[in-house]
Amino acid sequence: MESRTRRRGPALEDAILRAAADELTESGFAGLTMDKVAARAGTNKNAIYRRWPNRLSLGVAAYQRLTKSVPLPDTGSLREDALELLRGANRHWSSPLGAILRELISAAGGAAELLSRLQDPGEDAAAPWLTILERAVQRGEAAPGALRPRIATVAIVLLRNEFVVRGVPTAPDDVLVEIVDEVYLPLVRASSAARSRTA
Repeated sequence: MESRTRRRGPALEDAILRAAADELTESGFAGLTMDKVAARAGTNKNAIYRRWPNRLSLGVAAYQRLTKSVPLPDTGSLREDALELLRGANRHWSSPLGAILRELISAAGGAAELLSRLQDPGEDAAAPWLTILERAVQRGEAAPGALRPRIATVAIVLLRNEFVVRGVPTAPDDVLVEIVDEVYLPLVRASSAARSRTA
């Protein structure tokens, strides 16, 4: 437990987030309470509520503290890059930290603002996928018409559904290959062709 010293601003916020992250790691979102975080941080609940209006917003902020951005794959192949991104996401969502993420997504429901904050800190969900698509365009593997966020995120959305909707503990690698080979790559190519015909 943190000692009760007079901390303000960033120092107090850091202590609260560190305490919340520790609680999340130990007990998951179900066990996260403002009382436990306040006690661990050596502060009072009012100091927490002034920064995070509820347990869910604090949980999301604590989860962001626990996650780190992963370098983008650059294999020279769109298919391999897409598989690497999916495999990394699959490892994350299969881990204890991924279990916390699934709890938070479920608790957030349709709260778009909170859901958007559950992406990697400072990153848009589509950004890594648009990056690998841009590289594919430069290599001649895809046409510029494929560079749309809704198309770019199809593969990761399908993988997320395996965890959130179907409740699987991990997705077998053949499912990842199927998503890329049977949905993602054909969609990218079809979208490119369709936009080329209407251009």
